[in-house]
Amino acid sequence: MTYIVTDACIKCKYMDCVEVCPVDCFYEGENFLVIHPDECIDCGVCEPECPVEAIVPDTEDEPDGKWLKINSEYAEVWPNITVMGEPPADRDKFAEEKGKFEKYFSPKPGSGS
Repeated sequence: MTYIVTDACIKCKYMDCVEVCPVDCFYEGENFLVIHPDECIDCGVCEPECPVEAIVPDTEDEPDGKWLKINSEYAEVWPNITVMGEPPADRDKFAEEKGKFEKYFSPKPGSGS
């Protein structure tokens, strides 16, 4: 099992999770974070740190494995992030919104750390 980042992170990207990860398995996109499933050690310390509950075990993924696939794909091309950056200023505006992937997801990489 691994943990994955889901739709709730898009446009929020709080990054509290990054600071607690003991194996630095987070990767940064322009408006979203992902977890590299082959690097995650299933410790679970990141899950309670996410204020929008975007981090879940892969056993709670959609039936088609959508979020595991997205995390796997973008962890290969986005830069690693090991320290908390500055979350988007308007993040609270998007915290409760559903269906953000189709509306806002950007495949562009973030700055990393």
